[in-house]
Amino acid sequence: MAGSTTVSLNDLLPTIVQEALFVANERSIMRGLVKNYTLAPAQGKTIQVPIYPVQTAASVTEGDEVTNTEVSTNVATFTVGQVGIRTLVTDMALNASASNVVADLGKLFGDAIAKKIDVDLMGQFANFTSNVIGSSSTTITAALVMQGLTKLKNAGVPTDGLACVLHPSVAYDLKAALTNQGAVAFTGGAYGPVANQAMMDGYVGQLFGMSVFESANVPLITSGSAGDYSGAIFHRDALGFGLMRDIQIETQRRASYLGTDIVASAMYGVGTVYEGYGVFASFDSTVL
Repeated sequence: MAGSTTVSLNDLLPTIVQEALFVANERSIMRGLVKNYTLAPAQGKTIQVPIYPVQTAASVTEGDEVTNTEVSTNVATFTVGQVGIRTLVTDMALNASASNVVADLGKLFGDAIAKKIDVDLMGQFANFTSNVIGSSSTTITAALVMQGLTKLKNAGVPTDGLACVLHPSVAYDLKAALTNQGAVAFTGGAYGPVANQAMMDGYVGQLFGMSVFESANVPLITSGSAGDYSGAIFHRDALGFGLMRDIQIETQRRASYLGTDIVASAMYGVGTVYEGYGVFASFDSTVL
């Protein structure tokens, strides 16, 4: 009769990694809203993105030489760093409920790294200093969102790839304004379709042709009070996410604890590429 066997932790690693990658990609909204770069091995840990200024073409008289235009570029630089999370899995937990441990670890690691990515990218919102709407004492309205969008259009920012990211408490005020605090449902007014969606689904999916996202990871305004959040309206090219290595999971036996350390890590960097492609949207929420 064969002796009893247990599942090896290393055998479970591919499943844990797969679950963590899936959750990280699903939970991180910012990664899909910004420009993504890949840094191959042995290329250093600094990402430099050339920024080309807008050029103007001129009319040319027949027979004349076209005037030479000197094109100078700026460079946006951001540095790749490491993030990680570690947990100790005991032999008892692993042998008693292996499948649950795998699912829980994958979700735990995926959630943690996804949140870190979003927090780091949203921390770049404060770099949008050329275009600003709202303040720490201003309640959001649809008109202010339109104002921010108009600032980008006036600057010649492409209209495709625009997004608005707000804290749920600020998004509440926007939905309340669109739906008259929920008192008038399914109206046919100026915001009829948008108000209906807010009433039915609880979120504003599209406003003025722009996707609107909510995230509790949106930071508070620096030196602000409770309820003062710093969201943003921006084009995909405004921010950059540079990935050197996606989620990697390693193990190390801890015999004295009758368990095994599991360490998840990733290497990436974030930065502001085109500062003028974003609008800093600071608002005071009526919901603390």
